[in-house]
Amino acid sequence: MLLLGIDLGSSSVKASVIDGESGECLASAFHPRDEMKIAAVNPGWAEQDPEDWWINLRSAIHDCCSRLGSKKSGIAAVGISYQMHGLVALGSDMKPLRPSIIWCDSRAVKYGQDAFEKLGSDFCLSHLLNSPGNFTAAKLAWVKENEPELFERIWKIMLPGDYIALRMTGEAVTSYSGLSEGIFWDFSRGELSGELMDFFGFSTDIIAEPKESFSVQGRLLDSVAQELDLPAGIPVSYRAGDQPNNALSLNVLQPGEVAATAGTSGVIYGVTDKTRFDPLSRVNTFLHVNHSPVNPRLGVLLCINGTGILNSWLKRNAGGGLGYDEMNVLASEVEPGSDGLSVLPFGNGAERILMNRDVGCHISGLNFNRHSGAHLFRAAQEGIAFSFRYGLDIMQETGIDAGHIRAGMANMFLSPVFREALSCITGAVIDLYNTDGSVGAARGAGIGCGFYKSTAEAFAGLRPVGTTEPEPSLSAAYRDAYGKWRELLKSV
Repeated sequence: MLLLGIDLGSSSVKASVIDGESGECLASAFHPRDEMKIAAVNPGWAEQDPEDWWINLRSAIHDCCSRLGSKKSGIAAVGISYQMHGLVALGSDMKPLRPSIIWCDSRAVKYGQDAFEKLGSDFCLSHLLNSPGNFTAAKLAWVKENEPELFERIWKIMLPGDYIALRMTGEAVTSYSGLSEGIFWDFSRGELSGELMDFFGFSTDIIAEPKESFSVQGRLLDSVAQELDLPAGIPVSYRAGDQPNNALSLNVLQPGEVAATAGTSGVIYGVTDKTRFDPLSRVNTFLHVNHSPVNPRLGVLLCINGTGILNSWLKRNAGGGLGYDEMNVLASEVEPGSDGLSVLPFGNGAERILMNRDVGCHISGLNFNRHSGAHLFRAAQEGIAFSFRYGLDIMQETGIDAGHIRAGMANMFLSPVFREALSCITGAVIDLYNTDGSVGAARGAGIGCGFYKSTAEAFAGLRPVGTTEPEPSLSAAYRDAYGKWRELLKSV
């Protein structure tokens, strides 16, 4: 059996096909070749057209099928991973009424804060485990107040992955994990939060039917199968937000296990069986993909909006045509601490770990006579690692101990400088794996359709391909640099 995984990111859509028995990736492709457009009509806004997602998904799947040739007929299940917290508002014709308000859009902060204050912090933290913050429910509240005529036309609201699944199957379905990531879920009662829905004035009719992450959630329509060059009737049998799915792809499913990513944004994601929360909602708790009432599994998520996007901005605007590998080589030639140069990477919207403040990116200590582009490349990577350390200190208050981190060999984790800085400043051992979100979604599809009898069977062949451990001789330099970075952060 072949399994297809789709990873809908904010930069691109990636598809991978794996052999279910061996776990080998047989074909993989992503589109577009350049990053997908994010429209920012006003400061702090971030929108994407869902049709662009579909066009790039179709191209990625076509590329995979072309490489598979006649083997494509063996694809028997589909799994979907997607950018979290987005809002897709659909009319009764199942078409989007407006562009999607995506995860890094900041416009809904005040709506979530208003709900947090008026519903009460005790209620929000004990029932929702989070402030409504800048999540999907708050984004919908912005639409209700600012686009009331459009709001009245909403048939269903969906997360980005729900929309892709709807296009494939015609079924309006979401997941329990998805409801929790949108801050619609009452953890103490195990149901949709009536208090939150009433406060915002939302009808429960606009919420799609929730299903388990691992389950058959619809089957590929004949017309869509023809469009995508896939077998008709195969099930969509898994869906999850990108960070829970990244944890799945790294076999992070049990309490105490921790996963990390550093693409456009950066995330540390730890699994626990304890219902805990950060009183300031700087880190957030959601239902993990394998949660059940009998065996609770919650994911505690630390998200930093501005990580890899800083590195890509430097490449485009200060790299002079250099590739990432060349930037990494130059950065490695500079000593830890970047000769006093510090960078705050927070230039991609409001940051949760900063209590939803949008402080922007800051470069401090730049000396025209001492510093070169290499110093800037290194200081940026160190600044990203330091932001992880800052957030991990908060996570520890919720009981997550990131002494051992699993990460895919991708994005910022391809950089030896970043891995060294992160390991040294946190004291964590970092294990790297040759996997990614699309491969994880494919494995999830195999679990959801029953091909794999257990998660252990699904990940039997997953082995680390590299390990980074803290280097004691560098710890003092990194601690000193982190101290200066913290002082810079206090000043903004």
